[in-house]
Amino acid sequence: MRFWLLFVILIMPLSLLAQLTAPGSNTVRYTSYSPKDPAFFYCNKTGTERGKLTASSPEGAGPFNFSWYKWNNGTNSFSTSMKSESGVINSSVENLTEGGYKVNIDSAGFYDTSLVGWIFFDEPPIAAAGLQQRLCDRIALNGDTAAAIHNFFYRNIYNGSSLSLDNEITFLWSSSPSSFIPVPDYYLDPIITNTPPPNKIYRLPMEDVTYKFQVFSLGCSSESSFFYESIHVKADFTPDPTEGEAPLEVNFTNKSIRGYIYKWEFGDDSVSYLQDPPPHIYYKPGDYSVLLTIESELRCIDSLRFDKIVVDLSSLNIPNVFTPDGDGYNDLFMVDSKSLRFISVEVFSRSGIKVYGFYGEGEILKEWTGWDGNINNSSIKASPGVYFYIIRAYGWDDVIYDSKEHRGFVYLYR
Repeated sequence: MRFWLLFVILIMPLSLLAQLTAPGSNTVRYTSYSPKDPAFFYCNKTGTERGKLTASSPEGAGPFNFSWYKWNNGTNSFSTSMKSESGVINSSVENLTEGGYKVNIDSAGFYDTSLVGWIFFDEPPIAAAGLQQRLCDRIALNGDTAAAIHNFFYRNIYNGSSLSLDNEITFLWSSSPSSFIPVPDYYLDPIITNTPPPNKIYRLPMEDVTYKFQVFSLGCSSESSFFYESIHVKADFTPDPTEGEAPLEVNFTNKSIRGYIYKWEFGDDSVSYLQDPPPHIYYKPGDYSVLLTIESELRCIDSLRFDKIVVDLSSLNIPNVFTPDGDGYNDLFMVDSKSLRFISVEVFSRSGIKVYGFYGEGEILKEWTGWDGNINNSSIKASPGVYFYIIRAYGWDDVIYDSKEHRGFVYLYR
């Protein structure tokens, strides 16, 4: 008695692991009666599709006996015998039409379970995709879908009453090359727009794309697509450099898409209507905001503002010591300056003799390297000691440097 009880305890969990599958089916749902049985869905595109069921023994154990039956609406039971196999670990039935099927699995009376499954055949759903609206600032896509079969009917295996499963329709928009589509599996008719300024994000396709609309039912799928020729514009450019001292020359690289008419506003009351403007020079120190506005041949308009281009304020800092000994460090009496329009530098010995002089503006000022410690640009080296300087300068921001602060002493060490 204990042996039989132990055997039953060991074998009972295996009944829960026997499986019924439908190779080649697309979807599985479950019946409303309890315990729930699987309902397998095939796509019947040609009208000749047939199903297949496979029953697998628990964890490949066995051998077992398999007996297959089909639901009979006349008797409201699985009374139509189909196939029996003995001494195998799994069994299949093929060429199945729509309906319910049951397989009994047993092993000489020690193991006994039944599995029930339903076979349904779906047809491809409607899938239609088109363009509903195309404007400069928006696209409206149009999707149309419907199930070819709306309901699938089966029977309650306990009382024979008729039950139904509703077909389920889902869809998915996509594009190639990939472009933005808002919630592509939720909106049937998605509308695509760019996000508004100031944090503008370009979501409209800037290149031609093919929009595809896929529709999925429980057993089948369909798709529709159309080619979309982009009309959208994008104003885009990069400045280089974006900061520096006056006069600051800035190059603007145009990267706009579908621009036909251009207007560059550089922020200093100057304007260019060229597609690729020449380098622009900022003379006055300050901050500048550049606005590019473009218009396409179809009169679609876009703009981009770049904040900010910084032109340094003028400044003048004078060192009080230098060491022209050729070691490559602090060898020049050089004024640290920014955004100067011109500068005049005079250096005198303690006896009042002029030993160095420089006046420069424009490119000459940019190329100035400072006093190297030689007397009046000769090969004669000035003696170590104290020298008096007078500096006058004028900034591009109209600041005048000509005061006591710009007269003083510099120490020359060798």
